Amino acid sequence: MPEIEHRLAGKVALVTGAAHRIGARIARTLHGAGMDIVLHYRRSEKAALALQQELEALHPDSVMPLQADLHETENLPELIECIRGKYGRLDLLVNNASSFHPTPVGEVTPDLWEDLIGTNLKAPFFLAQAAAPLLRQSGGSIINLVDIHAERPLKNHPVYSMAKAGNAMMVKALARELGPEVRVNGIAPGAVLWPERDMPERAREEILARTALRRPGNPGDIARTVLFLARDADYITGQIIAVDGGRSAQQ
Repeated sequence: MPEIEHRLAGKVALVTGAAHRIGARIARTLHGAGMDIVLHYRRSEKAALALQQELEALHPDSVMPLQADLHETENLPELIECIRGKYGRLDLLVNNASSFHPTPVGEVTPDLWEDLIGTNLKAPFFLAQAAAPLLRQSGGSIINLVDIHAERPLKNHPVYSMAKAGNAMMVKALARELGPEVRVNGIAPGAVLWPERDMPERAREEILARTALRRPGNPGDIARTVLFLARDADYITGQIIAVDGGRSAQQ
């Protein structure tokens, strides 16, 4: 057991969208397992630096905050070079950053399309492409945060659902393209965190009624699954694990 617990010590993870919510919990969990963490953020500098201070109080010089707009895919190789320059390696890429907002048919604009497809599909692919050489050298892995709505579209969110469907195929396609050196997997959360915009209580109750466990999950459920895939799943690739309390098993 101690051998398993220390398998990630000294390794490096890049977590996108790591300043808040699920991304921050993933960063804390991987850091607690011994990894050095590259905290990507776009605009949340204050939160990212606060998280760096929190984690480095436990392990000094173990966190690298890194600002980038992932829409600017031409700059992603430079982002990876920053990581190479500091650590000389990269062992795990967690594609967590995501936009989420409604796009009812008839109200979709090119800007909304570009934002949702960009953060949920385009950026994760080009970041994976840029990171692939370092990940191959380390025998590392990629974990995408997908969504249960990649298979069952969410009403009034067609563009988001389509983007996540592409993200799910990316997991399978990159597993073939980057194997055998790099494993690629995904996690499809269900009702883990409610959207930051207001959601009526009745809507929440209806969602939970369609889960087998009749309760929401929490960011720790996702973070522990990331840890499992990164540390303990050497023979798992091309798979997407639904962490949804059984919701995807319901009609």
